[in-house]
Amino acid sequence: MTQMGYKQAGVDIEAGNEAVRRIKSAVESTFSPQVLTPLGGFGSMFDLKPFMQSYEHPVMVQSIDGVGTKMMVAKLMQKFDTIGMDLVSATANDIVVLGAKPLTLLDYIANDKLNPIIIEQIVAGMAQACKENNISLVGGETAEMPGTYVTGEHDLVGIITGIVEKDKAILGKDIKPGDSVVAFPSSGLHTNGYSLARKLLFEVGHYTIHSHLPSFAQSLGEVLLTPHLNYTQPVLTLLEKNIPIKGMAHITGGGVLENIPRILPAGCAVEIDKLACPIPAIFNLLRHLGQLKDGEMYRTFNMGIGLIMIVPSNYISSMQRILNDFPAFPIYEIGRVVQGDKHVRLL
Repeated sequence: MTQMGYKQAGVDIEAGNEAVRRIKSAVESTFSPQVLTPLGGFGSMFDLKPFMQSYEHPVMVQSIDGVGTKMMVAKLMQKFDTIGMDLVSATANDIVVLGAKPLTLLDYIANDKLNPIIIEQIVAGMAQACKENNISLVGGETAEMPGTYVTGEHDLVGIITGIVEKDKAILGKDIKPGDSVVAFPSSGLHTNGYSLARKLLFEVGHYTIHSHLPSFAQSLGEVLLTPHLNYTQPVLTLLEKNIPIKGMAHITGGGVLENIPRILPAGCAVEIDKLACPIPAIFNLLRHLGQLKDGEMYRTFNMGIGLIMIVPSNYISSMQRILNDFPAFPIYEIGRVVQGDKHVRLL
């Protein structure tokens, strides 16, 4: 009888150990003094006492997200560092729109066959983005599951945890007609709409990741891997400066039409000027290839709008002055709140 072990079944424990060795320094470089356990334990411990002393009524805020089929573009490019940045941005933006300060990110990377070099690239990107936004990357799970994942595929998921003062949580309940809708622009697709984008670009348009088009300074693959912007620092700064942001929406899967209504109270709708915020060229190409109407475009993609804030209209100039310290994050007034039933009207 042939001797069989875990490695013969497709799981290489030594490769897992090598991956941990490769990522250890990058991960631990993100640790704040509140992280109490090293990488490689059964769980991660984070000291909450300093925050308990700083908050009157602290509320833990959490969200889980992934990078979706953008990972397939990373695979085609054999470039995995920016995909780690995407995970940090996607999750951090999801909780900062509630007014929360992100504290930790717990990640999960699964595949059919563990490649330590790819894991190292992914985690290096996560670590860089975490350090830039004062988030501790507290480690997570690398899972090698042959037969569960298609050969060469990876699944990347993150759980972010943050904190907010209970009476300062931003839930949209005070939004009213007359308020302004202000947008941070996106850098492109971010992490949503890639299933449709890949079909249109590679199957309908017959482009490749190496294609160079007149509208783009980079190859198509590089355009598609443009990192998801992280709005944590400018948003938290606006809140620290007492800008009365009534509601925020991260424009993710579901696009503009599905995400903004999630924060609107009864009796409110939003009108959006489609031309008020710059639309990256990738969206015009996708619209042309699919002959897509506005409804489909704005329900699938962010259309150049990365995150929206709803504020009293007389605070926009103050916001712009504060954001002079963040030249990479301009804002645009793109619409207003009107009477209606939790919908978005495109103008």
